[in-house]
Amino acid sequence: MKKILLKADHLSKSFSNGGMMQHVLKNIDLELYQGDFTVIMGASGAGKSTLLYALSGMDTPSLGTITFGDTVISGLNQDELAVFRRDHCGFVFQQIYLIDGMSVMDNILAAGLLVNNNKKALLDRARELFTAVDIPEETQKKFPTQISGGEAQRAGIVRGLINSPEILFADEPTGALNSKTGLDVLDTLTRFNEQGQSVVMVTHDMRSARRGNRILYLKDGAILGECNLGRYEHGNRERHEKLSAFLSEMGW
Repeated sequence: MKKILLKADHLSKSFSNGGMMQHVLKNIDLELYQGDFTVIMGASGAGKSTLLYALSGMDTPSLGTITFGDTVISGLNQDELAVFRRDHCGFVFQQIYLIDGMSVMDNILAAGLLVNNNKKALLDRARELFTAVDIPEETQKKFPTQISGGEAQRAGIVRGLINSPEILFADEPTGALNSKTGLDVLDTLTRFNEQGQSVVMVTHDMRSARRGNRILYLKDGAILGECNLGRYEHGNRERHEKLSAFLSEMGW
């Protein structure tokens, strides 16, 4: 039986827009499991990113609870949430947010030093991850403006993993990349998941969604359906057809 990493109960998110209440998430119940590659899909405005931010402690729900282990993170204050994210979560965004005035390696070390004061161990971990994402030492010494978009996003994955998070949250990680570099990023995420890394990814792209073993479809702030694909297998036509049929049923 899979271990539950994170659980949401009756999760809702609303805000005022021009004096009118807008309900972005509506009474969501959800469990995330260790080792899963969970994909969140849905039309624009369905609440995908809002759900990811709420689950990761980057945003506070209006109602409901989010529990990580024995900790109700929805009850934490902002400082406590910052510590929770630092210690338990990794993030990969569509916009990569590497600091231009620092080398690629120093960007990763800056994130790692928030948790680990042992610089030698941190360097070893960073080098191991850079090797895993095929970024050579000469590229690690460059500044973010001197490397390609695909290299920058793979470096973003290294930054997201440097502190060995229980969950890696990815928000449209291939959205700003061309087809080839996007495929490289998906291959990287898939490899880490195959090694046991839990991943939660928001995407509107079916090619990206096929990498997940569990697909959640959001519509109007609620989970409309779920599709379980099993582990990713390259070129598995049956898997592609199952996902296509599910998305068609959801009205995608």
